Amino acid sequence: MMKSYFFKAWWYRALLVLLVLAAGNAGAAVRSRYNLPPPASDLARDIYALHDFMLIICGAIFVLVFGVMFYSIWKHRKSKGAVAANWHENTTVEIVWTVIPFIIIILMALPATRTVVAMKDTSNADLTIKATGYQWQWGYDYIRGEGEGIGFLSRSATPRAQIEGDEPKTANYLSEVTEPLVVPVNRKVRLITTANDVIHSWGVLALGVKQDAIPGFTRDAWFRADQIGTFYGRCYELCGKDHAFMPIAVQVVSAEDYTKWVATRRQALAALADDPAKVWTQPELIARGDKVYQANCQVCHQATGLGVPPAFPALAGSKVVANTPELLQILLNGKNAMPSWKGLSDVELGAVATHVKNSYGNKGGVVQPTDFRLARK
Repeated sequence: MMKSYFFKAWWYRALLVLLVLAAGNAGAAVRSRYNLPPPASDLARDIYALHDFMLIICGAIFVLVFGVMFYSIWKHRKSKGAVAANWHENTTVEIVWTVIPFIIIILMALPATRTVVAMKDTSNADLTIKATGYQWQWGYDYIRGEGEGIGFLSRSATPRAQIEGDEPKTANYLSEVTEPLVVPVNRKVRLITTANDVIHSWGVLALGVKQDAIPGFTRDAWFRADQIGTFYGRCYELCGKDHAFMPIAVQVVSAEDYTKWVATRRQALAALADDPAKVWTQPELIARGDKVYQANCQVCHQATGLGVPPAFPALAGSKVVANTPELLQILLNGKNAMPSWKGLSDVELGAVATHVKNSYGNKGGVVQPTDFRLARK
């Protein structure tokens, strides 16, 4: 009698402790950074609600099925003399375990279908932006709506010293970018995704958007942010060595601030516009190329030009750097781990080619922007 009482008391206490811990952990998970970020669009709220609904159904099925199973094992154990019942070809049981799952599937399919259809409706967009994935950065081109014609590259702005642990990490470690994607609040934004080299995936969970970017294909998604602020995402497809350093930042601003941003960007682009037909001097190209190298090439080939062999060969004393036609083709088309840099202008490509030919102990030479313009044809 005492033994049976002790066992029941232990069982109830253990169950109570588990329930308390589960409730506490669930509450902590809601507040932790490991949960879904707060939604900033109606689409994201629909996706979150669908997620919670599916989780409740799956949790209820889990508790019911395993509860019945464990109860049956305990209640009808051999030590109590239980004898298994014969349910062979029991029509009632077969109808029940067919109808109930069918009803559950219908309950799950209806809201899921509505949400998925809404996710694919990219019609009547106020703004259309193309996002191109590169190893390892994003290129944005505003192709329709206010801001049409603006384009830029966005890459990680986290200093290498933080990544390597030489400096303390900031609050937005591995989330900062050099150029955020800027969009107006309460405007429908259609996002066209593609890639230049391998499969990438553009996603910002708070906005309810995630779409693969596949070389040779274009796919689209949309979002409408209803809150002003900056929302972070990243490439969700394993795309290579620096996959972890390919963040996304979407800056949502008011309609008035967006109009000001568009005007400022157009003025800046006009001021920076280069004449590709101009014949540049060697010092001009080397100075310009040094900046292009620091922004795009240094992360792989290092500031010293010694690279990280074998993935990223040294530029110092390189036969490829000395061979101008081969250097042009690799910069334009990429090779092995080296991505294509067609997204850079002819001036930027000519400048960086001249820079590497005159740095790191290389013997020198000049590559004009017109050389790249001809090589693209």
